[in-house]
Amino acid sequence: MSAPICELRGVQKSFQGPKGKEIRVLEDVNLKVLQDEILAIVGPNGSGKSTLLRLMAGLAEPTRGEIRFHRQRLVGLNPGVAMVFQDFALYPWMTVEQNVRVVLQARDLPDEEVRQKAHEAIRKVGLEGFEEAYPRELSRGSKQRVGVARALAVDPEILVMDEPFSQVDALTAEALRAEILDIWEDAERNPSSIVLVSHSLREAVLLADRIVVLSGNPSHIRTILPVPLSRPRNPRSPEFMRLVDKLHDIITSAELPDVEVSAPSMANLPEPIEPLPHVGSPDILGLMEFLEAQGGQCDLFVVASQTHVPFEFVLTTVKAAEMLDFVDTPKRSVKFTDIGKRFLTLDMDARKDLWREQLLKLRLFRVVMELLDLREGRLHKEELLHEIAHRLPTENAEQTFGTLVAWARFGELFAYREDEAVITPE
Repeated sequence: MSAPICELRGVQKSFQGPKGKEIRVLEDVNLKVLQDEILAIVGPNGSGKSTLLRLMAGLAEPTRGEIRFHRQRLVGLNPGVAMVFQDFALYPWMTVEQNVRVVLQARDLPDEEVRQKAHEAIRKVGLEGFEEAYPRELSRGSKQRVGVARALAVDPEILVMDEPFSQVDALTAEALRAEILDIWEDAERNPSSIVLVSHSLREAVLLADRIVVLSGNPSHIRTILPVPLSRPRNPRSPEFMRLVDKLHDIITSAELPDVEVSAPSMANLPEPIEPLPHVGSPDILGLMEFLEAQGGQCDLFVVASQTHVPFEFVLTTVKAAEMLDFVDTPKRSVKFTDIGKRFLTLDMDARKDLWREQLLKLRLFRVVMELLDLREGRLHKEELLHEIAHRLPTENAEQTFGTLVAWARFGELFAYREDEAVITPE
């Protein structure tokens, strides 16, 4: 095996949370990016996938451990890495050509070389004739092509891509994947390797030679799955589907473990505060209605494929429904509980009553009601945000607040008055 281009050795990454508390995102990550490979990284939201890319690019430094590029310890920006961002990250006041040229000019290259490299990169991604267009005049797919052209212009050995196809429609994404593969397969040119973060298991299997699965809190590498399929790959072939299925099982077993904790081990523990999955009540209701149409039980992967919803979001929605005790998740399936079955037989008013009853089984909602009682029915948002940050230091307090309010509104448990930034009883 040839020496890796880039290597992470015992990498840990932490950030400073509320009141200076350390929040660890990555723990003991050891990973090699080899020559002439596509490496995909998958895992749940918040598992540190984007942080891992930023570490490789030198945009962030590890708290512990080290990053090596061609066996040399990386200090500062990685000269052999270019990054394509999920949200395009284009300068809106610059034309297509100017957006590509800016990264070359930062390297103090001669004007003629800047011009040639920019035109070559724009040609590679099929945007000839659009050099003078502004981002506002482009489709989402063309904007992402500009982002790819800008990355390719610096001739990187490793192209790192953070969910690059998530902001475009399915047909455009398919075309972009094919174009990226064509560029990578040109053996005479860089990039030698691609590291891709994806929320789509099918995309990972379609593109990658190896798939890194992240899980845990803090996140670590659960496994690295090789993809032995030759290219071009047929996403309808039995071999392809078996690999998607295997990857699905690995992630499901990590994120929705079917393990019971014995009563004695829980006896002396305080009641935990549960982080809320960041999905809305319509998402949970949509899952319930889909399950009803499937006879009350369905394989998790089938839910994702038939609803055309990313598998990661399906997992998050299932977690939310499971917290409310509407569904159970035996093995790799999701099925109604008795409460879930009853919920679907009720009219809307009765559904809200049952929803409210289930919310009050969750400690976080009871904390809000206790605070409302202490504050005589007027709880300020800032006070609740402080409480959330204290009790759930690894969670995004603002995002948790939004989910908390949305779930409570559906169950008419409490209301949020935005003009006063105050929570009141419903």
